[in-house]
Amino acid sequence: MILAVDVGNTETLLGLYEGPEVRKSWRISTQRHPTGDEMALMLKGLLSSEPGDVGTIERAVIASVVPAIDRSWDEAFAALEIPCRRIDASSSLPVTLDVDEPASVGADRIVNTLGTRCLYGRNTVVVDLGTATTFDCITADGVFMGGVIAPGPRAGIDRMHEFTSKLPSVEIRLPDTVIGRRTVTCLESGVFYSIVDGIDGIVRRILEEWAPDDPLVIATGGLAEVIAPHCRTVEKVDPYLTLHGLICADEHIEREAGAASP
Repeated sequence: MILAVDVGNTETLLGLYEGPEVRKSWRISTQRHPTGDEMALMLKGLLSSEPGDVGTIERAVIASVVPAIDRSWDEAFAALEIPCRRIDASSSLPVTLDVDEPASVGADRIVNTLGTRCLYGRNTVVVDLGTATTFDCITADGVFMGGVIAPGPRAGIDRMHEFTSKLPSVEIRLPDTVIGRRTVTCLESGVFYSIVDGIDGIVRRILEEWAPDDPLVIATGGLAEVIAPHCRTVEKVDPYLTLHGLICADEHIEREAGAASP
């Protein structure tokens, strides 16, 4: 089995794969200052719920946008004797980063590009709802053309709560009505529909400027299943797109290594 790990600024998504299918997944909070020992204990606790324990894992493949904790992940995998393969802008993958600064493209966006190419093979806008909301423009043959980075779904809530005296923090959920009749319901409606309409507006502008043939719009990330069904421009929700991309990356590197062997 392969353990795929997508380390984001707020949450980390882990998926245990047997072949192309995810067998088990976990979404956990990203710790800011963990030690390698702490990470190893956490991983061992998660994986112990699966038959065969950590000894059945052939290797881990990881993409991270939090460099400060990369060493802790490496130490954790070493402690558990799990070989680790890290995917970033330097990885040899069948994608092209057609942007001004390829080295600055986040590992998650690179992996989303590969996952989209492998799974869908269409001109695609990937809307990834994480700490930031990213919009990735990806061609059918795996060219990352750039995109948009906007504040994530919780950013506006947290900032409004921080800088106002009487406005409470609210959860992101579908409100019963657009017009609220209490402060909390007014906030819930405003937060939810500003996210939904913001996504639709940016996607429309992207498609108008790019004008691709037969475009597909996919949503992924922790809040995709809550928000995307109410976006008129989003056609598909794939919560595991980044993990699938990591598995595609691992398979490609394995094939290349096999082809290079005498």
